[in-house]
Amino acid sequence: MLWGKSAGRAGGRSNLLLQHLLDTAAVAELIWDYYLSPSIRRALNAVAGHGEGRRLFAWVCGIHDIGKATPAFQHMDAAGAARVLGAGMAWDRRVVQRYRWRHDRAGGVLIRKYLAEAGWSQESVDWVWPLVAGHHGRFPTLGEAGEPRRARGQLSGSGSGWDAARHKLLVALTRAVGIGGLADVEPAGVPSRAVQLQLSGFVVMADWIASDQSHFKGVDALEQVSFQAARDRAREAWKRLGLRGGWGGLGQPDEDVFRRRFEEDPRPSQMVVMDTAARMDAPGLIVVEAPMGEGKTKAALVAAEFLAARWGLDGVFVGMPTQATADPMFTHVRAWVEAIEPSLAPQVALLHGKRMFNKQWRELLQDHGPAADNRFAGVAEDEFGLDDPYGVSDGACCPEASAERSAPAEWFLGAKRGLLCPFVVGTIDQLLFAATRTKHVMLRMAGLAGKVVILDEVHAADVYMSQFLAEGLRWLGQAHVPVILLSATLPPAQRRELVAAYLAGAGRSEEADASEAAAIPEPDGYPSVTAAWRTESSGGHMVRSCSSWREDLQVKVEILPERVVKKGASRGDMSEGDAQVLSLMRERLADGGCVLVIRNTVPRAQATFEALRGEFGDDVHLLHGRLSAADRAVRTEKCLRLLGPPQSEVSQRPSRMILVATQLAEQSFDVDADLLVTDLAPMDLLLQRIGRTHRHEGVPRPEAMAQPTVIVTGFCPQDDGPPEFPQAAEGIYGRYLLLRTAALVCAAAGECWSVPGRVPQLVTEVYDSGRQIVPGSWAAAEREARAYWADRQRARAESAEPFLLTRAGEHAQPTLEGLHRGGMHDGLSEEQHRAVVRDGDRSVEVVLVYRDERGFHALSGRRLGMGGVASPDLLDDVLGGTVRLPAKLTDAAEGTLGPLDGWRDHPWLRHSRALVLGASGSAQLGDHTVRYDEQLGLVVEGP
Repeated sequence: MLWGKSAGRAGGRSNLLLQHLLDTAAVAELIWDYYLSPSIRRALNAVAGHGEGRRLFAWVCGIHDIGKATPAFQHMDAAGAARVLGAGMAWDRRVVQRYRWRHDRAGGVLIRKYLAEAGWSQESVDWVWPLVAGHHGRFPTLGEAGEPRRARGQLSGSGSGWDAARHKLLVALTRAVGIGGLADVEPAGVPSRAVQLQLSGFVVMADWIASDQSHFKGVDALEQVSFQAARDRAREAWKRLGLRGGWGGLGQPDEDVFRRRFEEDPRPSQMVVMDTAARMDAPGLIVVEAPMGEGKTKAALVAAEFLAARWGLDGVFVGMPTQATADPMFTHVRAWVEAIEPSLAPQVALLHGKRMFNKQWRELLQDHGPAADNRFAGVAEDEFGLDDPYGVSDGACCPEASAERSAPAEWFLGAKRGLLCPFVVGTIDQLLFAATRTKHVMLRMAGLAGKVVILDEVHAADVYMSQFLAEGLRWLGQAHVPVILLSATLPPAQRRELVAAYLAGAGRSEEADASEAAAIPEPDGYPSVTAAWRTESSGGHMVRSCSSWREDLQVKVEILPERVVKKGASRGDMSEGDAQVLSLMRERLADGGCVLVIRNTVPRAQATFEALRGEFGDDVHLLHGRLSAADRAVRTEKCLRLLGPPQSEVSQRPSRMILVATQLAEQSFDVDADLLVTDLAPMDLLLQRIGRTHRHEGVPRPEAMAQPTVIVTGFCPQDDGPPEFPQAAEGIYGRYLLLRTAALVCAAAGECWSVPGRVPQLVTEVYDSGRQIVPGSWAAAEREARAYWADRQRARAESAEPFLLTRAGEHAQPTLEGLHRGGMHDGLSEEQHRAVVRDGDRSVEVVLVYRDERGFHALSGRRLGMGGVASPDLLDDVLGGTVRLPAKLTDAAEGTLGPLDGWRDHPWLRHSRALVLGASGSAQLGDHTVRYDEQLGLVVEGP
């Protein structure tokens, strides 16, 4: 009569432990049949031997709660304890009340004992018991999992009746799934640790589904317990939840696949990417380096079809550098999936912390019913130290999930489950989270299993983020998950590091084989494709290049020196630098044209905008990261419409336009300017900016701007020494890279760069410290800057180590035992997770609202209800007022701001911080005054 779920957590009637074990095994069978990719099933069949992967999978999922068959757990619910005691079982009340032994850890220790007694080999026992001990999110060491010594065996049950009861449970479960006895369960092999981690994630998935009391109500009579009944209600739950996998078995694409997907012929570089994917000898890593606008993403998506068809993958994860770039990619990927199979379009999920702001995503979630997260409540009454065993407490992850409904299946929208959806578009952070030593990391890795992983703009990962990216690639390589990395300006050293990390994982080693990595040559052209993989016996690689679809542009390089104003120096209404840009615009726009001006900071962009708008009026536009969500969306759409690819014979391109922007214009921003004026930035980013000029064919341009030109400003060259840089620029990029980039810019002044043909050479020259590229008079300054930069890079890389999923020196460990040793113990919110994987000063988002004598109103002007209550028709107006504060205001915002009273019961707004602007239109945050200007966006004034 051992119980597994109390009446309060099983629909009003307690659920017997055996029933829950059988329910979970039945759910596992459905996961195997309708969710797991062919590649995962193939891997588990190999581990089980004789094609018995399905039975082994169901058995491993079923035994997860065997640790509940102990006094340590059974005494915890009064009603359940009374029945157990009435059946003749016993425990020492003082001991069980004084000492604690978590059931997940107890289960690991006990199953370890029983499997050894059944004759299992030590290596089989060693990898299976952590799956049980870690099913609530963390893998302990054997010492951490053990029963407290002072309990003297009372928590496990000192009488023989407890051992006998547990044996009966194990025998019943084992026979139910079709296996004769414990000895017959032993797998034929040991899976890689990556496969163990993914398997653990699927154990958690099966447990969470089988713990849904709305589908699995309690069964408290032993005569009603049966595996057939468990299978019946598991099938009904599966049907009602609408769970499914992705493609299943995707047919091999034919030569016309690209045209059918995108209604255009593939370019040479796209054909090379697809052909490489079709020719690899094993799942591996593909690095695509190609110019901006080359169509890398389209090539990667079709290459994913080739990889999926060849290796039995079931879906994709597309990781983008930012939330702003993930949103349009969601639309593109959904259209691509729909072109493959229309019924799969609803299975595409958008996954990032602010997806609730995406209108398309919200429109897909119009169903009504219980919140997804609420279906998987905790069992605090049943378990000491497991206040949130299912990881779904408020704010655990994606807090907006509590109000989301369907499409994809509602279950996938709950906390920590997003990556389990068959097709996912999100920020690269989602993969980086899977490389952290955090609770329930196995769910994230399970979500990546059986997918093709595509990561765009990987050059944007700094040295800190790169530690997590490399760690993630190690695990994906070991799991034989194919990965496609995309970049226009990837430094060669970074490419080599990423390839080495993947191969080290594939080889289950601490470090990549030096000779194997050295055997991979550098690309000899651009665009290029580098592919690497490992089979069971050896490694392989392909390095290919081709011509771009368009001829190189001869981009003229000019310099507009800007004298650096020291901090605290007296300044007039218009800075000298802005006065120079204004004079330049008067000269260059005499016959019209479209100019993109990129500044390195928001205040510089705002000041430049004001200086230019005074003369050019409405022809000047401003785009930066401190606009409200609504304003940024409107302005971005307008810029793309005016400066984007020609959509029809009737051009909407204005005769004269100036767009002042920040780094937002560097990534996934498909605009075409006639002239680029930009602050100096490291070479790879500078080239990204140059990619926004003369980008499209068939665009009419003024004769004076017929030649693409970049005018570099934001620094001041000196006659007898190194140039001067603004303090803010050095703070963002570091003096070392700015010095080396400035050397090449100064050397090219008045001449041309061949773009994109020369892109790899320019990036290599800046990032290869062995190349002497600065003038002799700069050499001392460069040495000093490089020493500081190297120390800083080393310190940042080392600061990531405590958070990486695997501790240094343990990548070759064979099991998951102790994986979480030294890891973070508390559940982390989306923002906290983001802070772990992204180095730099923390910043927070707030929702701007105005307050007057009548109450609150949104930034749009629409009046809110009492206390700020937002009716459904006002939600877009309220959320449209979201803006990110500069990092210097983070402490003040976190210490003083919270939701309005009228938001506290709203599923989304209750997690938001309101910044209330008073009658003057401003608010005080610490020592700073904050206001929102309709033209400038967020303006921060103060020290």
